[in-house]
Amino acid sequence: MTSNDMDYITIALPKGKLFTPSANMLAELGYTVEGLQEDSRKLVISDDVNKFRFIITKTADLPTYVEYGAADIGIIGKDVLLEEGKDVYELVDLKFGFCRMMVAVPEALVQDKLADYAHQRVATKYPKIAGRFFRDAGIQMEIIKLNGSIELAPMVGLAEMIVDLVETGKTLKANKLIEVAEIQRSTARFIANRVSFKMKFDRINRLAEDLRSLVEQGVKQ
Repeated sequence: MTSNDMDYITIALPKGKLFTPSANMLAELGYTVEGLQEDSRKLVISDDVNKFRFIITKTADLPTYVEYGAADIGIIGKDVLLEEGKDVYELVDLKFGFCRMMVAVPEALVQDKLADYAHQRVATKYPKIAGRFFRDAGIQMEIIKLNGSIELAPMVGLAEMIVDLVETGKTLKANKLIEVAEIQRSTARFIANRVSFKMKFDRINRLAEDLRSLVEQGVKQ
């Protein structure tokens, strides 16, 4: 970490659904720069007066940028934190981006209890979370990692069930899938690199406190 780096706070924002609410929340606290957009061609966007800069990353990559100190702080979903398992500080639950990680099966395959699905194939973008859930339940399953539309897997016989994030449940209903278990709930979290949190404690802690106040105001409203 160079002396110049010490002067700046680098903030990582995720592409996708969390980008706009994350950027808006930071803007309320004065952390904004001209041209900060999800599709910006600039890889690093800086405010050289107030000494902070933004980087915009793929969702799954963001915890890695923070863990290794390429970003001091970032905003990311709890689901990604659990799946990636990176060594970072989780400072504030920002309360937006709510979704649920759940297990779903086609209507025709619904069983009475979770143990009845043992030894079947599970398609998911979250193999670590899914594997841990079924191991903790004492159920042996075959986990299949996919990157695209998880709902397709049961339709074409690749898997008997899926583990995926759900916001409204409309996609599940459209594909005749039924939720049979909830694994966890997820919201956006404000995270920090462990070394940066100590070296730049005053600035990062002040931002964490300001974000916490915004969240509390939102909850009261």
